[in-house]
Amino acid sequence: MSADVTLAARIAAAAARHVDEVVAIRRDIHAHPEVSRAETRTTALLADRLRAAGLEPRLLPGTGLLCDVGPEPGGATATGTADDEPSPGRVALRADLDALPLQDRCDLPWASTVPGVAHACGHDVHTAVVLGAGLVLADLHAQGELRRGVRLVFQPAEEVQPGGSLDVLAAGAMDGVDEIYAVHCDPKVDVGRIGTRIGPITSASDEVSVTIASPGGHTSRPHLTGDVVYALGQVITQVPAVLGRRLDPRSGVNLTWGAVHAGSAHNAIPSTGTVRGTLRCLDVRAWEFAGQVLHDAVEQVVAPYEVEVTVHHTRGVPPVENDERCTGLLEAAARDVLGPDSILLTEQSLGGEDFAWYLTKVPGAMARLGTRTPGGRSYDIHQGDLQVDERAVDAGMRLLARVAAGQDG
Repeated sequence: MSADVTLAARIAAAAARHVDEVVAIRRDIHAHPEVSRAETRTTALLADRLRAAGLEPRLLPGTGLLCDVGPEPGGATATGTADDEPSPGRVALRADLDALPLQDRCDLPWASTVPGVAHACGHDVHTAVVLGAGLVLADLHAQGELRRGVRLVFQPAEEVQPGGSLDVLAAGAMDGVDEIYAVHCDPKVDVGRIGTRIGPITSASDEVSVTIASPGGHTSRPHLTGDVVYALGQVITQVPAVLGRRLDPRSGVNLTWGAVHAGSAHNAIPSTGTVRGTLRCLDVRAWEFAGQVLHDAVEQVVAPYEVEVTVHHTRGVPPVENDERCTGLLEAAARDVLGPDSILLTEQSLGGEDFAWYLTKVPGAMARLGTRTPGGRSYDIHQGDLQVDERAVDAGMRLLARVAAGQDG
């Protein structure tokens, strides 16, 4: 192809050849969702398509796969000339495969055929985007136009803790990788646009459970026993306040309770009670310290009430902290393939995302991928009626292919 044709144009042409098929695959995946660590059909579907493109996917233990495209790190670049510099390490593109245990209410021809399971977080879109980007990059490589190796990472089990990214890392997914990128659907951003942010874009997300026990007794004699319900009330109201004073308020620490259970009679003090919730934090350093503060606060708050207390704090995922350089490269790619007005500053989310674990190994960035039809309804993720404007698949394919192809061209 003529050198006068820009890399963005070459990527657009390749994307146009594949996008209809990739959208069809996205619909197939949406119609056949699989929950975490059960993504067998999805894995096989992807592996078959990648093999058809002449690639060699490597199946991961259980579910998920890796697939390399382009030149090997440290070898000659795609042009193969004597003057070429050795190629750098690979750039990785990550997608998550799993669906949620929710009923699909999208009312479309490709609605879920599996009762109680739905792609309500857009992972079907993420998977299609990375697959499509991989096919585009394979075309560039076949034409001698891909100067850097790329690793496609199709990860299982993002929606559970511990996340599937830890299994993928243990399988060596980041070996030979220098940086990693991903997109996440945002149904509040118009299709054709992305949201970016340097630094924390999502939150650490931990599970917290506090159980209080005492001999129990009659509500007419609370002084003769430990009052489990009253002590639980102090935990519910005081512990979040303690965290807010012991940890830097700029860290975005948030402890919110989601369930409380104690007793069954209006005139009996129960012997046990439990409150459960989530601890979230936007700063990884505060997150590392928050667990000990939580334990200390619970024990000190209930100390006057002569009850026994057990705190279970299950660390989930750290915050996704976008690297400044990688965020800049992602934005430059967006301007090149989506247009100069395609980027907006996204808000920080207190939701958790196990893409964060990859960023503890290599720098990278995640972008919010707009899926809303301009002027149309704003949906929410993790809801069974989620719908996306499928033009987002083409936009995401071109974005990730462009950032992976590098800055030459």
